Amino acid sequence: MRTAKLSAIILFCASILLVNGCNGQLEQLRIQNDAQGRLIDDLRSQLDAANVELSKLKLQLATAQGKGSVELGTLQEKIAALEEDIAKKNELIASMQQRLLSGGAALPVELSTLLEDFAKTSDMVEYDSERGIVKFRSDLLFDKGSDQVASSAVAAIKSLCGILNTQEGKEFDVLIAGHTDDIPIQKPATKEKHPTNWHLSVHRAISVLNVMKSNDIAPERMSVRGFGEFRPAAPNGPNKTGNEQNRRVEIYIIAKGT
Repeated sequence: MRTAKLSAIILFCASILLVNGCNGQLEQLRIQNDAQGRLIDDLRSQLDAANVELSKLKLQLATAQGKGSVELGTLQEKIAALEEDIAKKNELIASMQQRLLSGGAALPVELSTLLEDFAKTSDMVEYDSERGIVKFRSDLLFDKGSDQVASSAVAAIKSLCGILNTQEGKEFDVLIAGHTDDIPIQKPATKEKHPTNWHLSVHRAISVLNVMKSNDIAPERMSVRGFGEFRPAAPNGPNKTGNEQNRRVEIYIIAKGT
């Protein structure tokens, strides 16, 4: 199946990130992103062709059923196999698109080491070295229902900015993603400013962006996303009681132009 071959190509593209040297890694990461973009386009073309073929087979099946044809079993098998292939292609496209949007690749050793050391200095920070993500706990970054960065958290963000403005860090862009738990916003004053958890997650990401901007991270390097309660890191409690693990801001460190 072409899908299996495409998966093998993707794994090969990921493996080239192991090339030594920061500049080499960045160039290979850009190559990987370009390759994934081309593969997505190729998969979409295959998907369009598969859907056309599926429509033809279903029409043939409907005709065969009306005539009691002996080909019924063969047509049903072809349709089932094609539907399975289409589902796999859709899943692969979604996975590849998510990877392009959110980075998710290991960083050069020098930069990763700096981020690991940074995470050890603060209880509010975790660092995922395999995916290049710095995670802040929102309940320490913000007061409940607020999008104003706590003064106690500004120093940690400032330290992160110092790392991102090193020679190694400047070669990367930054994507800031806000997340909440599933507790609905209820206070009228809070709801007026943040109508939903979706709004709150975006507003918090923007607030972190503003702190980073004030600490010399160039605006063109940054972007924000807000997921509200819809991408929990852990199950929320029953009856909308939330989970502190889901209240977080994630900072993805991604290749330039991603």
